[in-house]
Amino acid sequence: MAEPFLFKQFKIHQDRCAMKIGTDGVLLGAWTSLEQQPLSILDIGAGTGIIALMLAQRSNADSIDAMEINEDAYEQCMENFESSDWADRLFCYHASLDEFVDELDDKYDLIVSNPPFYSEMVSSGDESRDTARQSQSMPFEELLSGVAQLMSLNGTFSTIIPYKEEEEFLNLARNFNLFPKRITRVKGNPKSEIKRSLIEFQFGDIAGTTSNLTIELERHKYTREYVDLTKDFYLKM
Repeated sequence: MAEPFLFKQFKIHQDRCAMKIGTDGVLLGAWTSLEQQPLSILDIGAGTGIIALMLAQRSNADSIDAMEINEDAYEQCMENFESSDWADRLFCYHASLDEFVDELDDKYDLIVSNPPFYSEMVSSGDESRDTARQSQSMPFEELLSGVAQLMSLNGTFSTIIPYKEEEEFLNLARNFNLFPKRITRVKGNPKSEIKRSLIEFQFGDIAGTTSNLTIELERHKYTREYVDLTKDFYLKM
């Protein structure tokens, strides 16, 4: 069995998941605001369960639900939940977003998603990885529609998407009365281009804030902001 990925307070087995742990998931789990002290949290497209586990570590939410359509990833997510200190607060549903929306009447205070977002067709030669990475498996519009139906009136939705998709994503969100409260644009190092957008949405138009985050000053030399954001999780931070 492959060695698990170790964090400070939990471990992640990922040998059966197409999408391995990467910076995006960790960034989203650490960046997502818990200012409103959500009691219920939903992670859409949970993969290994990393984001839900990070939020379990950071919050006092009573229930943290996740949903995952891929059977292998779903089973591994459940195992990762069950082996954590917060197993009694974590649960994963094996369902598509459509099925989940149809069957659920509950509303969530906080929704998070690290969506599959390579809208251009890419092939790595690994079919399950490609499916996980392509937004065909969960288009942005479907994601936003699901969020709008599952989020409580004063709730928030946090996500991470490619920066090049930001404008289109914000335009789509507006159709569902979802507006950005906070945007952080992420780049790898001071010389690289902006690669990702972390966005926190709420219902209703407000004056949101924007900021920038740089991950490394140079190879393996992390910025103070990035260290501060992730040090409660990464062993070596």
